[in-house]
Order: sequence, then structure tokens, then C-alpha cells
Amino acid sequence: MKLYGIKAPRRKNHYFCTVSTYNHSYTNLIAGIPKEQFVPHLIWVCDVSYFKFQGQFWYLATIEDLATRQILSSHVGKYHDAALIIAVIKDALLITGCAPTYFHSDQGTEFMAKVVTDYLELHGVQVSVSAKASPWQNGYKESFFGHFKDEFGDIDRFDTPGKLIEGIYAQIHYYNFDRIHRILKMSPVAYTQLHFPDYCLQKRGA
Repeated sequence: MKLYGIKAPRRKNHYFCTVSTYNHSYTNLIAGIPKEQFVPHLIWVCDVSYFKFQGQFWYLATIEDLATRQILSSHVGKYHDAALIIAVIKDALLITGCAPTYFHSDQGTEFMAKVVTDYLELHGVQVSVSAKASPWQNGYKESFFGHFKDEFGDIDRFDTPGKLIEGIYAQIHYYNFDRIHRILKMSPVAYTQLHFPDYCLQKRGA
């Protein structure tokens, strides 16, 4: 970067789109689990971010496996609600063919909606949430979205919402299969193939 005069983009101020709710009994169940014990489908983490394009907000929900750092599923929608979260959870269950032990998120109303928690518990999943006003307890997703938006670039280069959404999914595919993850030293899919070959359920082009 120094040789070619390339500078990293400056991080913009982060505006949260989460509206928290605390009328529930869920707590952070993953805080005490050592990273050395992470295996695929032990912990899925989920979060939502947004893109403002042509005066309209588009919301992106993703689910990441903490052991492999793969984005297991992603879903773009017009609304920041429980339907978006149910859709991305169903996608992950379909793609992987299994459910996690823990599903971790913040305390947003879309995550704590009864339809979402009931759906997870119906599949034997333990619901885990970050403590109040503690976004670092879902730091993996905060970091993912921060880097994702930096690398995605100027959204005004797209002509239509359809092309924007196509670009978002293409960037996620690139993240999984080709981008060198700073911690893993390889792409998430390559890391999975090397360390957890029995869990390589995603196929290139899927």
C-alpha cells in the first residue's frame, strides 16, 4: 500500500439500527466458552446492518459461524424486523443442514421477537444475547460489518436496488471463498476445508 500510495478508508461514524428490548430472560451464554473449544455449529452469531441507497434503507442480516468465520447465510430486506431474522435463520438451517448449539445476537427487538426465539428453541437452539449496551459482546459481527462496508465501497456506483443487492451477495461470496481473513490467514472456506473437512457443506457458486 505504501509503495503504490494506497490509503485505507477512514472509518465513518457508526449509527446503530438496533432498537433494544430488555423484557426477556435471555443472557450471554457464550462469554465463558474458550476459543479453543469452538467447533462448527457450536455458536452462530447474527447481526443486522443497513445501506442507504437512493433515499431508501436496505437491511442486511448475516449469520456467521464463530469456528470457521464463514457467513453461513445472508438476507437483504426492506424492513428491519423479525421476518428478516427468520428468513436468514431458515436460510442457514437449509444451507448447513443442521442447527447450532447457541444462537447469539444483541437484544434488538427483531431478535427478541417471540416468533424468532420460539423458532430457535423449537429447533433445540439456546438463545444467547449480549448484555445491555455492550456491543463488544457481539464484536465478531461488529467487526465483520465494519470491514465489509469499507471494502464494499461506494454504493452510488450501482444503478438500481437490484444491482446493489447483487453486489452485496457477490461481496459475501468473495469474503467466504477468496478474501484472506486476517486471523485465519486464509479464506474462511479454505480454513474450514483444512481444519474441519467434515463440515464443508458450502459449495462454490452456491
